[in-house]
Amino acid sequence: MIATLVIGLREGLEATLIVGIIAAFLRRNRTPLAPMWAGVGLAVALSIAVGFGLQLVEQALPQAQQEGMETIIGAVAVVFVTGMIVWIRTHARTLSRDLQASASAALGRGTAWALAGMAFLAVLKEGFETSVFLLATFQASSDTGSAALGAVIGIAVAVAIGYGIYTGGVRLDLGRFFTGTGVFLVFVAGGLVLTALRHAHEAGWIVIGQQRTVDLGWLAPNGSLRGALVTGVLGIPADPRVIEVAGWLLYVVPVLAIAVWPRRWRPSAARVPLVRSLVAAGLAAAAVVLALAVPSPGVDLPRTTAVSGDARSVTADVDGAAAVLRVAGTGREARL
Repeated sequence: MIATLVIGLREGLEATLIVGIIAAFLRRNRTPLAPMWAGVGLAVALSIAVGFGLQLVEQALPQAQQEGMETIIGAVAVVFVTGMIVWIRTHARTLSRDLQASASAALGRGTAWALAGMAFLAVLKEGFETSVFLLATFQASSDTGSAALGAVIGIAVAVAIGYGIYTGGVRLDLGRFFTGTGVFLVFVAGGLVLTALRHAHEAGWIVIGQQRTVDLGWLAPNGSLRGALVTGVLGIPADPRVIEVAGWLLYVVPVLAIAVWPRRWRPSAARVPLVRSLVAAGLAAAAVVLALAVPSPGVDLPRTTAVSGDARSVTADVDGAAAVLRVAGTGREARL
């Protein structure tokens, strides 16, 4: 519920901010708002239809194909949320100015329907991203009802905050809000990476790196608050596999750095290739260390093995690290 609430709140607030900026511009220029609201309504309806359509298509598929489709939906959701985090990080300060410039250009073409199209495309983008992201989160959630309720609450709160900002009754530090929610969504998207990799294995697409790493049952016991947070919100399973841990690290580390890296610490354009090389080398080293640190699955040896010969038999008892060989008929034994 918490994850879907934050998703609905953040994505909904982005959409309401865009609509509010366009509406304020139209009101200042004494332009009717009806075409804009028509575009917004159509975009919302199409976004909802996309979510339900994907769900219906998935339910009509066989089990293996369902796992494959859930893998694709999860991957698309991760791409969407990553693009949204990067985009808002680089355009948050100029969002209002850019939208007003685009609105002026659209209004200069002599029709309010151009602005309706602009609002339609802006809301459709946010709505489509929200639908795919929420659908992937629903699939990874153990309680779809509470997840859906969280999304509804988040979107409703976002609409209320957006309206308050539009009327001037609400003051919100958007920079801190988007940074804080961006950090949280990085970990939610990291959980979707784990879930997508698990679905890909169940679909038969990924068969390598399935060795278990650690047992997190103690950290996320079933029915507990910690279990709901770790498994339900962050999407971390109790038995993560090697490839899942590697995928989580390769996603969360660089994207989290993008989300929280201070602007004054950003490297100059001349040093960007060096920074990229260092990051790539660090991630590669982490992957190698992880692969070497995780033991390969052991081979279960039988407790007793008998080998019959002409008139004698050899019995091997395996007990931990010690092995005892007894040769029947001779009374001899050898300990290895």
